[in-house]
Amino acid sequence: MATPSSAAGKQHQQTDLFEANQLRYEAYSRLQAAAVAFGDSCNLPIPEIVAIGGQSDGKSSLMEAFLGFKFQLVQSEMGTRRPLIMQMVHDPTALEPRCRLQDEDSEEYGPPIVPETAIADAILKRTQDHLKQLGNVSVSSKPIVMRAEYRHCPNLTIIDTPGFILKARNGEPDNTPDEIKNMVKQLAAPPHRLILFLQQSSVEWASSLWLKEIQELDPQFQRTVIVTSKFDNRLKEFTERWEVDKYLSATGYLPSNVKPFFIALPKDRNIQSSTEWRQQLGEVDKSILDYMRSSIKGGFDEERHGPRIGFGNLKRFLEDELARRYREAAPATLALLQERCEALAKELLAADGRLQACKDVAALRRAGMQHAAATAMAVQEVLAGCSDPDPAAHGMTSEEERSASNVQWPGCLEAVKPPNAGLRLFGGAAFERCLNEFQVAANMLAFPSAAVARDRVANVLLAYKGKNHLGGAARAAEDIARQTARELLGPLLDAAVSRLGFVLRKALDIAADKAMRQGPAKEALQPYVAFHAALRSAHINFVAKLEAQARSLLQHHLDTATSEFALSMMAAMPDVVYGQQQQHVSRRAAAAADETENMPPEEAEDQQAAHVLMPHRTPYRPIQMTVPETPSPEVLAAQQAALAKKAGGPGRHVSDTTPSKGRMAKSQRMDDSGSSALYEGRGTYGDVITYAERLFGRIRQAVACQAAPTTLKAAFLDPVEAGSMATEVALELFAKADADFLTLFSAAGAIKALQGKRDSLQRRCEGLLKCKAEFQEIARAL
Repeated sequence: MATPSSAAGKQHQQTDLFEANQLRYEAYSRLQAAAVAFGDSCNLPIPEIVAIGGQSDGKSSLMEAFLGFKFQLVQSEMGTRRPLIMQMVHDPTALEPRCRLQDEDSEEYGPPIVPETAIADAILKRTQDHLKQLGNVSVSSKPIVMRAEYRHCPNLTIIDTPGFILKARNGEPDNTPDEIKNMVKQLAAPPHRLILFLQQSSVEWASSLWLKEIQELDPQFQRTVIVTSKFDNRLKEFTERWEVDKYLSATGYLPSNVKPFFIALPKDRNIQSSTEWRQQLGEVDKSILDYMRSSIKGGFDEERHGPRIGFGNLKRFLEDELARRYREAAPATLALLQERCEALAKELLAADGRLQACKDVAALRRAGMQHAAATAMAVQEVLAGCSDPDPAAHGMTSEEERSASNVQWPGCLEAVKPPNAGLRLFGGAAFERCLNEFQVAANMLAFPSAAVARDRVANVLLAYKGKNHLGGAARAAEDIARQTARELLGPLLDAAVSRLGFVLRKALDIAADKAMRQGPAKEALQPYVAFHAALRSAHINFVAKLEAQARSLLQHHLDTATSEFALSMMAAMPDVVYGQQQQHVSRRAAAAADETENMPPEEAEDQQAAHVLMPHRTPYRPIQMTVPETPSPEVLAAQQAALAKKAGGPGRHVSDTTPSKGRMAKSQRMDDSGSSALYEGRGTYGDVITYAERLFGRIRQAVACQAAPTTLKAAFLDPVEAGSMATEVALELFAKADADFLTLFSAAGAIKALQGKRDSLQRRCEGLLKCKAEFQEIARAL
């Protein structure tokens, strides 16, 4: 027998332990409130109990038993909508329960709810309001936090979760069972949480549906407490000791380390008094033990199973287990609190910096200009050729580039395969390949001889014949060549401009990414999406201007090459048949795609130079000249005289070197094929088409193979190299008033939103600092 002094010492030790546990639990409760309010609950190892089970397995009744008073939680069915975190605080001074609900978006608690029977209505209203805000949903994972202070409460924190269901109720979405399952698993997943799994005693261990869900979360049941509810209903089936011992052991169904609890709660739903409710809890525990001792033959193994039978034993076990976990988790929690406080302090400092930066116009202008200049420099590097960007990530094959730009070469009936078509190129390399592809496409354009209507030729020939004019056939040939060139070459030139514009825009994206990763204003400008969008828009506008200028220049070249003067000059140039050289070119042209694929651009261009610049149908010598727009009569007369002298020979003469009428009939019109009939009014349909085809080839040669490549390079690349892009982009972005400039960094209400975020960070930081100070005090006290 213990002496009075030893008994007093033991009582004093128990009091000290209770006070230490009470302080520790209070600190964890406040930490949990802050974590729930600020969304950090899964990052802090707060010991908690998560109650899991099927619907109607008795979770809500068990929660009321832990609280020590009834508030009609069962009838309200709150567990089917939102998780309910119940912070139960044992307060010997609270003769009546004091229950308060935490605000939805802060760590503050509202006033006490009186009477306690009104708690269910308050939870129901908060649940309905929240679900209405979310829209057409039946459950939500955002928990409701209730703090209950009562002299009959244990120091426990239990999360009551929605019960598992197999089928949605009428009026609920069909996916409600899966939403509940996923939500419950997410709540029970953190390793610092103790799982309290409830299952009715009428369910056999082998046929348990929800036990499998627990095994997915905790395969070895290291943090799971299994509770069999409504145990009094199952007792009626036992008559022998071996039967009840076998059931209580769950041998063969649960691991040997798992010791389930068996409880029963009062069934009388008419009990209103909390005192009567607590009395009934004790009486039910006593009646179960009495029945097992007296009504079962041989009783049961009370030493082995007795500590796990009855609600009172479960309550003591959970309170002791949670207190043990509090003690073990205190050092790690303190270290994590220190880490979180430091991280929040850095976030708060960064928020202050962003808030201040939004108001510093000069700093924003300086950072923006530096980034725009870095982007322009990066564009020049990408177009000049650099190996920094990864071709696998940024480069494209020729086919991918055509598909992404949605631009195909018009008039080409077969695939256009330029050199290096299969390589993933970008920037300057892609630009050069696109030019080569354009030239290949241009030389694939054939004069549509069969498509020229005979009546179209006849209309010109007969009209001139009726007026007794010479050169009617030549006039018809020139007109057909001119119209065909405009119809075929115009869309081709437009497609070239669109493709090169796409290549340049792609280079801008690569340069912007490079400047953002390596530029001096990376940290200052990274959060401002509106500024980067405006910068990209300015670059796109600049490329659009280049495209418009290129189209205008190419159209000018086409108009010039198809003018009457240009056609007369082209007609005056002699034809030269290449003979064996042309045969060599034809053989190489047939194998060009296979020989030049995956070769450096320079080598590929050398191998295809012989056939890329040649007309498709008739071999002509390339015209190495630029057609003047408006030559003087003296210049034209001198040129025609020189040509006549150079041509010489029988059958060649210059009837008139005066260009006053601008017609080819007054120039040298004869060739080796005898087409002089065109200039004497005796041309047939075949003669007109043959001559029109020759003129078309020369127009194509002059425009597509000579003027276009030089013009396209000058129109797209020269402005970038000369710095025009940087200048125009800077003018568009920065040549504006401060108020307009700030709209790129702070939209309407943005500064207010940043201020609110900064204030929220400050509250979080202050709350965690307070929790850290409390934990430090606890560590010193223990």
